[in-house]
Amino acid sequence: MAPAITLAAEAPKLSAANTGFMLIASALVLIMTPGLAFFYGGMVRVKSTLNMLMMSFISMGIITILWVLYGFSLAFGADKGSFIGWTSDWVGLSNIGLTELWPGYTIPIFVFMVFQLMFAIITPALISGALADRVKFTAWSLFIALWATVVYFPVAHWVWGTGGWAFDLGVIDFAGGTAVHINAGAAALGVILVIGKRVGFKKDPMRPHSLPLVMLGSGLLWFGWFGFNAGSWLGNDDGVGALMFVNTQIATAAAMLAWLIYEKIRHGAFTTLGAASGAVAGLVAITPSGGAVSPLGAIAVGAIAGVVCAMAVGLKYKFGYDDSLDVVGVHLVGGVIGSLLIGFFASGKGQSTVEGLFYGGGLTQFWKQCAGVFAVLGYSLVVSAILAFIIDKTMGMRVTEDEEIAGIDQAEHAETAYDFSGAGGGIVGGSVSALAGTESKKVDA
Repeated sequence: MAPAITLAAEAPKLSAANTGFMLIASALVLIMTPGLAFFYGGMVRVKSTLNMLMMSFISMGIITILWVLYGFSLAFGADKGSFIGWTSDWVGLSNIGLTELWPGYTIPIFVFMVFQLMFAIITPALISGALADRVKFTAWSLFIALWATVVYFPVAHWVWGTGGWAFDLGVIDFAGGTAVHINAGAAALGVILVIGKRVGFKKDPMRPHSLPLVMLGSGLLWFGWFGFNAGSWLGNDDGVGALMFVNTQIATAAAMLAWLIYEKIRHGAFTTLGAASGAVAGLVAITPSGGAVSPLGAIAVGAIAGVVCAMAVGLKYKFGYDDSLDVVGVHLVGGVIGSLLIGFFASGKGQSTVEGLFYGGGLTQFWKQCAGVFAVLGYSLVVSAILAFIIDKTMGMRVTEDEEIAGIDQAEHAETAYDFSGAGGGIVGGSVSALAGTESKKVDA
């Protein structure tokens, strides 16, 4: 009998379906940054609205250029010592063929590059919510450029890059619990410990000026997050992306309900801000875990995150750090919860065969998750604080106290979010003029 002939596995071919899906997913991730801007913008006082919007929007400009010039190469290039990547042919996106595929997948390198670019854009924007009302726009712009270079690009390589130490260790982070949310949350904490509190913190009312804007922003985040999460499987061939899509919806709903129930018991009301914040907490927690847990596990992840994050947002008053819009309480805490719960709820039937404690897998995966979580947390916290300290001592991070009190929008952007003076017939315009004319006639008489 002739020996059997073993055929080599066919090399992946470009899939138009997966390529189109990933381009749509990339656009969904991009819309999350304006959604974040609205979410944060509605939570600040009127005098800081435009500055809050701009702190997100400027990231779309700065990070895009850095990613093209060297960021993509640092994050996903050939591994250098398990810490950073580098592929010189990718500098400036040079020498990349139009149909050249991302290794092991059916999408072009350009598509993978632009999808990951959207992650790089929103991550520093997340930090901005902790710094509302008080940071110079030039200092913020310099900070995110430096932070992306020395923190985000290396951490992305650790977690997702071939040869990155966390990737090789087996740390599970489907779409960014460590690389995005813990990274940004720890950075926010590092910066606010350096620059200090807002004027009037714990004394003056600092309520959201537009809760409808907050709800709009959270809705856009929820919508875009399907691209953020489901797209991270880079295709639709085996159903894992579909599982992630389903779990994203489930965990977000569970977290929103859990947050609302907690605040009703604790504070006596179901608030719109609580609904929006709970939804975001669920989105954050399911981001690392959604490909590893079952739908029932997603309910557990979301519910736990909703309650714990609702509790965590009050820690700033207890410990005295001014996390303006609860980036630490939602993104850092939510990212930690979602990442660590993989060690308990991983079913072994999703993105891998890894099983958590509740599925008979012991604590092996939990300890791996701990390594990834606390390494990223510590690195981002320390380096971010150092960057903020250097910038503060050279060009200054904060606006003056007078500018902060008067309003950072006018000081930094020479604009205000809402102009009521030109609303025809209002007391400021027509009525005051009419009254002035009446008084003038009385004087003439």
